[in-house]
Amino acid sequence: MSMRSSKVDHVRRALIAATVVSTFTTTGLAQAAYPTRSIRVIVPFAAGSASDVVGRIVLDRMADDLGHRFVVENQAGAAGNLGTAAAARATPDGYTLLVSASGPLAVNQSLYENIGYDPLTAFEPISLIATLPSLIVVTNGVPIKSVPELIAAAKEKPGTLNYGSIGNGSSQHLAGAYFEQFTGTKMTHVPYRVTGQLVTDLVAGQVQVSFQLIPNVIGQVQGGQLRPLAVAAPQRSAALPDVPTTQEAGLPGFSAYGWFAMLAPKGTPQPMIDRLHAAYTKALADPAIRKRIVEVGAEPASSTPAELRIFMAEEAKRWGDLIRTNNIKAN
Repeated sequence: MSMRSSKVDHVRRALIAATVVSTFTTTGLAQAAYPTRSIRVIVPFAAGSASDVVGRIVLDRMADDLGHRFVVENQAGAAGNLGTAAAARATPDGYTLLVSASGPLAVNQSLYENIGYDPLTAFEPISLIATLPSLIVVTNGVPIKSVPELIAAAKEKPGTLNYGSIGNGSSQHLAGAYFEQFTGTKMTHVPYRVTGQLVTDLVAGQVQVSFQLIPNVIGQVQGGQLRPLAVAAPQRSAALPDVPTTQEAGLPGFSAYGWFAMLAPKGTPQPMIDRLHAAYTKALADPAIRKRIVEVGAEPASSTPAELRIFMAEEAKRWGDLIRTNNIKAN
């Protein structure tokens, strides 16, 4: 090889190295400055839904830290599958996020033949946001005042007690099916399509029992129109501190709750995920934000991205096993 050829190769390698360094430096600077504009957040449920309300609470606070606002797009339909699938297809540039719930992220893949995405591979987890424990409530028209009394009544006359939900495969239905499986009882499931009608019939005694998410019935419980038996979670609800947990009520090991999480499309750069996670952690440390989440009946929560991925897999297995064992079909 000639000396001239050697020098040319040396210069070429130097130029390539400089280009690579420049590219990484430019990319690093772009990510360090992230975000530089507003961020779209897809919520796969209607405006005013629990996931929408809780999501907006934390996003508003995160915007203060990030210096740019979040623009929420409600893309409801197919039990949350449509909006969640849209987020999975979005460009992974850090400017489209998803605030979704346990249904689309852990349950629906076992209820529907094809939801259009794989929750465990289509997203980069950011953080768990909140949990929504199921509240075991009964109408005032029945003499049941505790969980053991509910179990005894259900066993005495199998199928006589009705429990209402907002549809086959809904979180209320799954919680009820899990209760039956856990306690060896049998009740009759009555599916509704609208939460308001279910709550109205529950208050009127048309159905006797429900495993409701707290925001759906907190007003009726506080107003004495429905009798709470227990919160199906390890800790008492801050919104209903006088209601015992299922552990305290004589049903150790039983828990059933919905949850919300923030994620980004698969391939979103890790520095952006880290920046968003830090902003969320800072938002949740604000007592005013935690208070607002509690006021709507949810429990503030957080996780690392890795913890959220593991949690989603565990939830998918847990509810998937229940769905298959009980041959539950979606509406």
